[in-house]
This record gives sequence, structure tokens and C-alpha cells, in this order.
Amino acid sequence: MKSKIEHNTSMNKSENILTHFDNSGQAHMVDVGDKAHTKRVAVASGIIRMQATTLQLIKNGDAKKGDVLGIARIAAIQGSKRTSDLIPLCHPISLTKVSVTFEIDEINHAISMVVSTETTGQTGVEMEALTAVSVGLLTIYDMLKAADRGMVIGDIKLLEKHGGKSGDWIAP
Repeated sequence: MKSKIEHNTSMNKSENILTHFDNSGQAHMVDVGDKAHTKRVAVASGIIRMQATTLQLIKNGDAKKGDVLGIARIAAIQGSKRTSDLIPLCHPISLTKVSVTFEIDEINHAISMVVSTETTGQTGVEMEALTAVSVGLLTIYDMLKAADRGMVIGDIKLLEKHGGKSGDWIAP
């Protein structure tokens, strides 16, 4: 009887398969050498929830470590560029653009973060966008943990991707 991984890797190309496994079920980096260079875009988001007083530290610029959102923006950009160092089977890619935005939700004491990544290449930038969101939110936590160790990071997800052979995808 085939293992689930072996079964998934033996499906034909029209089905949803796990491309990071070879025919014997071993992990490998996917060969993108024959793929066309196309513009690829991915957008991801996440949120960090905190105490009302912690959110006020950010809004008032009173955090002891400095400009929380400014540093988180730089951290997200750095994280996107280091994705292949962190995720074992990710291809190193040349990003052409990374943008980071924040939205402060005073009612729920939260900050939403959205990251858009772009490249022209042979593989997508979804992992770069997701990594950027994760690193940016972790940076917010790091900068404010002395004031609020109970912050909660969550809802990290891909919102959309464009380009490549599989085309466009937008989260339902």
C-alpha cells in the first residue's frame, strides 16, 4: 500500500499534488528552470491584538524601543528578502517590490498588517509575503513585550496571488 505522500506524488499534473516531494516521497526543491519569467504578485495579511494601553504606546510614539510600526515595516521587508533562508524548500528570488501597510483598530485594540510582494521570475512570491507579515508582527511583539506579554498574533493568510502558470487566485 502506498503512503499518502507517495499516492499524492503519483497523481497526474491536472490534479492538486504536493510538488515538493519526488516520486519516491522524498522532499526536494521544485525545478522551475523551464517556467516562463512572468510578473508575479502576492498579498498577505495578519493581525496582532493587544491591551488598549499597549496600542496607545504605539499611537502616541511612547514605546521605549522607538517607532514600532516603522521598525516593523523594515523588519517585514527584510523578512521577505530572507524567506529562502528560513523556509527550506523556497527558491531564492529577486524581489522587485515590497510594500507594507498597517491599519490600527482602536475598538479591538489591534493592528492589521498587509504586505504586497512582487517579482518578475519563474516562481511565485506567496511565501515572501507570508514571511514578511510574520516577521513584521513578531517585531511589533518584540518591541512591546515589556508592556504586554499577552499580545496575540494571528490570522496570517494569503489574500491573493497573480501571475505564473496557475494565474490569479483571490481568497474567498
